[in-house]
Amino acid sequence: MKKIIHKSEERGGADHGWLNAKHSFSFAQYFDPNKIQFGALRVLNDDIIAPSMGFGTHPHDNMEIITIPLSGVLKHRDSMHNEWQEVKPGEVQIMSAGKGLQHSEINGSATEELKLFQIWIMPNQKEVEPRYGQAHFKAEDRDNKLQTLVTGFSNNNSESLKIHQDAIVSRIDLDENKSFIYNLTDERNGVYTLIISGTTEIEDTVLENRDAIGISEASSFKINTKTKTELLFIEVPMF
Repeated sequence: MKKIIHKSEERGGADHGWLNAKHSFSFAQYFDPNKIQFGALRVLNDDIIAPSMGFGTHPHDNMEIITIPLSGVLKHRDSMHNEWQEVKPGEVQIMSAGKGLQHSEINGSATEELKLFQIWIMPNQKEVEPRYGQAHFKAEDRDNKLQTLVTGFSNNNSESLKIHQDAIVSRIDLDENKSFIYNLTDERNGVYTLIISGTTEIEDTVLENRDAIGISEASSFKINTKTKTELLFIEVPMF
C-alpha cells in the first residue's frame, strides 16, 4: 500500500475577497511540485463564494468537471444553452468540456455564501462533444453506506452521473465508532479521500476536517471513525 497525507492547513489558498479558495493540488497562482495531481485527479478546490459573486464566462476543454455544492445555491450558464441553471446542496453537476465550451458560475443568493467542492478529472477521451449533467442524491442514502455520485460510461451503475474516465466519485456519512472498508474497483486505481467533517482513522492515520489521504497499490483500506464523519472518495486510474 502506498499512502500520501495532505493536511488541511497545508493546502494552497487564495483569498480574493469575493472568493476564498483552498487548493489540494497546484492551481492558478498556487504551485507545489509535489502536488500536481493524484493519478487522473487534477483539481480538488474547496471554495467559498460571496453573495451575488462568481466566475465570469471562461473556457474549458478536455476536462471532466464535477461540482458538489455544500451550502447556498449555485447558478450555472454555458455555451450548451443551459441558462442560469440552479444547482443546490444535495445535487451534483458534471460537465465534459471535450472539444471546448464556455461557462459562468455564480452565487445565486444575494445574502448567503456559496460553499462547494470543484473536482477536475483528466478524461480518457479527448475532443468529445461537450455535455452537461445534473442529479439529486438523497443524504439518507449515504447514511453508513456508500453512495455513488459519478462513474465512467463503462460502469453499469444506472443512477450515477457519467464522465469520460473510469473514475468513481462517492460519499459516505458514518456514525461515531463505526468501521467501514472501502474496496477499490481496480487495483491499478488509487483513492483520494477527503474528510469533509469529523475525525477518523484511515490505515493508522488520524485525519480531521478537510484532511485528505491518497491510497494506491491496494485492493482495499479500512476506516474507523472517532466522531460522526462525512467522507468524499475520488477513485481514479493512476496510469
